[in-house]
Amino acid sequence: MIDLVIVLTTMPDTTQSDELARALIDERLAACVNVHGPMTSTYRWSGTVEREPERQIVIKTTRERLPALESRLHALHPYDLPEFLVVGVERASEAYAKWVASEVSPAVE
Repeated sequence: MIDLVIVLTTMPDTTQSDELARALIDERLAACVNVHGPMTSTYRWSGTVEREPERQIVIKTTRERLPALESRLHALHPYDLPEFLVVGVERASEAYAKWVASEVSPAVE
């Protein structure tokens, strides 16, 4: 059985979101990255309530690729403390799970 996960993070704008998505796909750390439209995030940071525009990023990958994905996301992310939430996938179609696994497998040359 293929252990699929969804990783959630946010980015400050479309350009940086698209760059992150492309890097994760190019490096085979994700099979698919969804960049959602503009939203507003409200949170407390360093004792101050902040309100900033962001994009929600949804990353589909396998549990096996999580360590490499997390490391790369932290290296590429502009925030000091990027969101990195992992959500387990309870069920996926066999064909989709196989596709995700094949896309995040290192390329054979």
